Amino acid sequence: MTTATPAPPPSMRLRELVFGAACAAAIRAAARLGVADALGDSPMSAEELAAAVKTEPRPLRRLLRTLCCYGVFTEHKDGTFEHTEMSRLLREDDPGSLRSISLWCTEPWTWAAWPRLDEAVRTGRNVVQDLYGKEFFTYLHEDAPESADVFNRAMTTSSEQSARDVAAFLDLTGCASVADIGGGQGHVVASLLEKYPSMHGTLLDLPPVVANAVPRLREQGEFADRVTIVPGDCRVAIPVRADVYIIKNILEWDDDSTARTLRNVVEAGGPKARVVVIENLVDDTPSMRFSTAMDLLLLLNVGGAKHTTRSMVDRLTAAGLVIEEARPVNPYLHAFDCTVSA
Repeated sequence: MTTATPAPPPSMRLRELVFGAACAAAIRAAARLGVADALGDSPMSAEELAAAVKTEPRPLRRLLRTLCCYGVFTEHKDGTFEHTEMSRLLREDDPGSLRSISLWCTEPWTWAAWPRLDEAVRTGRNVVQDLYGKEFFTYLHEDAPESADVFNRAMTTSSEQSARDVAAFLDLTGCASVADIGGGQGHVVASLLEKYPSMHGTLLDLPPVVANAVPRLREQGEFADRVTIVPGDCRVAIPVRADVYIIKNILEWDDDSTARTLRNVVEAGGPKARVVVIENLVDDTPSMRFSTAMDLLLLLNVGGAKHTTRSMVDRLTAAGLVIEEARPVNPYLHAFDCTVSA
């Protein structure tokens, strides 16, 4: 017979919560040091791990002890440490690796932005513009190229992991062409071209993004003759004709940018065109702590927001889209299958 561990009293829980930055920093440190990669399938001592990742043993033990409190690694009675399901996700070679995403969510600029959340809540404006004197993505690419690289790797990881789910979810039978708007490096397009051998695909995103499209879409790639890569900003124009337009995880900017993107896709597709919008929702997900935290981070960096079901419906209908169906793609993504009104 087991006895449930009683919940900590509110005073203890609040103390733990206000030290949340320590947990985030510990995960970042472990990811940057490569601790999870150094730890194999057998338990290792702090001394062995320290030698492998070139740190001092005592502070490394302190770092690991903190992470064990959150289920990231586990410590045995003999003082050795072993992987848990969570710690394995910090490995580079894990199929579900979250290492890049963990680094992205704890980049240096985030530590400067979070303390100004009250200001963002008061004004409804992002704080990055005031911190760095320029728009967030401009700042990343001009002043923080290492952080921009972390962002690109995190988005690649996220896209790779969700692309197969999206391709399996979408029924594009009878469609001759599909366009992924703001589609990053093209993981979704590649998965759909693999599923539908006669379909033509188009990938549109910013020039530096599509310049690094997945090899399968580039010259000499297996889908090179069935794809068109278009450098561009979907907030400015979408010079693409297709039977189906996919918009995934990009309607999180400020309201004006979201409205312009939807208006552009409606103009590009014309009456009766099919538009599939795929987003995380903050009111219908098993991961509310993550999605609401990301919602606040979007407020800080670009003045954007994750959507509720109602806010998503309101924006789509205001743009002239008729929602035919809305249902989950996986536990974290929802798809709104729409057509452009006649």
